[in-house]
Amino acid sequence: MHPALKKHLVESISLTPEQEELVNSCFKPKIARRNEILVRKGSIARHLYFVVKGCLRVFLTNEDGKESTRFLIFDGHLGTAFPSFILKKPSSAAIQSLGSSELLTLSYADRQTLFNKIPGWESVYRLQLEQEYITSIQRIESLITMDAKSRYKTLLRDQPQLIQRLPARIVADYLGISQETLSRLKSKR
Repeated sequence: MHPALKKHLVESISLTPEQEELVNSCFKPKIARRNEILVRKGSIARHLYFVVKGCLRVFLTNEDGKESTRFLIFDGHLGTAFPSFILKKPSSAAIQSLGSSELLTLSYADRQTLFNKIPGWESVYRLQLEQEYITSIQRIESLITMDAKSRYKTLLRDQPQLIQRLPARIVADYLGISQETLSRLKSKR
């Protein structure tokens, strides 16, 4: 099993060597190029992505071509365009690799195999989803209740790697502000 995935799982579940081999056979390695689109808007998200190294962006595009970042998936995390993946329906979002990324992909069928053959896998998956859901809700609430300065300070405090690793355009989009506003906030630090 890939060491990054093993490290991710070891805190939540104990696996026998046979179970580790099954997990290893279900997760397929993939290298994504910088700005590569892994899932296009309107296509079906057929994989969950575990990010070994890099960052994936789940984003929406409106009729005018304006992009809005819905979710970011960093090292050691799992994600996809979940509504499309679970419902097997065309995705309203796209998934892009922001830089060269090392990934492990898990198909829907292989996810089901792990649920069926490894006791506790479904619980681990649920706990991870719950944590990602909480993060998403907190972000939505910050967009609704906080001004730009407060959102920036919160991001700086809670997720400084976002500001350090991502282009200003993506950080501004994630915060729901213009690049100019982000630049002003950075200069006042």
